[in-house]
Amino acid sequence: MLNITEALHAWCREARLFALATVIQVNGSAPPPVGTSLVVDAEGNVVGSVSGGCVESAVHELCRQELEPGGPPAARAWFGYSDEDAFAVGLTCGGELEVLVQRVDPAVEHHLATALDEVVSDRPVAVAQVVDGPEELLGRTLSVLGDGGAYDGSLSDERQDRAVADQARALLRAGRTARVEVGGSADTRPGKLTLLVHTHAPPPRMLIFGANDFAAALSRAGRFLDHRVTVCDARPVFTTPTRFPYAHEVITDWPHRYLAATEVDTRTAICVLTHDAKFDIPLLRLALGLPVGHVGAMGSRRTHARRLELLREAGVPEDRFALLHSPIGLDLGAHTPEETAVSIAAEIIAHTDHATGLSLSHGSGPIHRPVP
Repeated sequence: MLNITEALHAWCREARLFALATVIQVNGSAPPPVGTSLVVDAEGNVVGSVSGGCVESAVHELCRQELEPGGPPAARAWFGYSDEDAFAVGLTCGGELEVLVQRVDPAVEHHLATALDEVVSDRPVAVAQVVDGPEELLGRTLSVLGDGGAYDGSLSDERQDRAVADQARALLRAGRTARVEVGGSADTRPGKLTLLVHTHAPPPRMLIFGANDFAAALSRAGRFLDHRVTVCDARPVFTTPTRFPYAHEVITDWPHRYLAATEVDTRTAICVLTHDAKFDIPLLRLALGLPVGHVGAMGSRRTHARRLELLREAGVPEDRFALLHSPIGLDLGAHTPEETAVSIAAEIIAHTDHATGLSLSHGSGPIHRPVP
């Protein structure tokens, strides 16, 4: 639902009744990710998309039905591919998707407007939405605020609300939208619920060390991918905002000193492009001990072999080397800084999504894999 934050926020503030359609499950090569939403108000205004155009008409009609007096508060619909109905339904991509359609009254769901306030202010928040369970709970939501993790709203009882909030906090820390299950045990309550947790987290950080042309190209790619980009180098003559207009921050400092003082998390990508052992070794020694998402270093295979020797001498444990992507990037035949930036960005995407990095034409199975 956070793909249409602006409309949801405005409609909640207006206390406008609307129907919300959300993709809650995807199989095969259907185009939208889980959590993608579409909204329809009582006047037929539509914002968003659940299939890139494939099944919009059918979902729109379901939304209109939800807004009719006496209709159920929520319902699920499954759209799949078959020889008979491929063009009628529209999923000619061969995928399957399940959509939850629910009526939302902002005058009742007060906490939803509060959660959307956090999103538009770019503060971390998660919204947990019941997508499977007792009929009376289907579509119900609970929001978790990032600063302190307080939650608002109620699903069933206090124990289950706390269990959902714990799951939502974990996904918020990871910056992932995903399905979770709670209940079905004595720890919560007998009834099991499946929830889709929508998260809004600050953009992941990309820390680029080395003020050179490759860093300039990579900072542009990182910004395009919605990372918060920092370029850091100890040489002030090269480390200027003018040379790196796409970076959010340009820092003049010794790389390892800056890394020790800055905040990182499990989504942070560290890209070492300095080519200089006096910068690389203390920086990588520190980076390989941090809980970050990706650590890569530029250089030839000969440079990499020498780098490993120096890191061993610096006391880095052998098992940490498996975390180092060196030489950095995928094998795309890159030569220019721009091509190299694409190679590095592609490796970060593949590593983050646990993908192979191979050509899709050489693989089999679904193109769009579930988010891990």
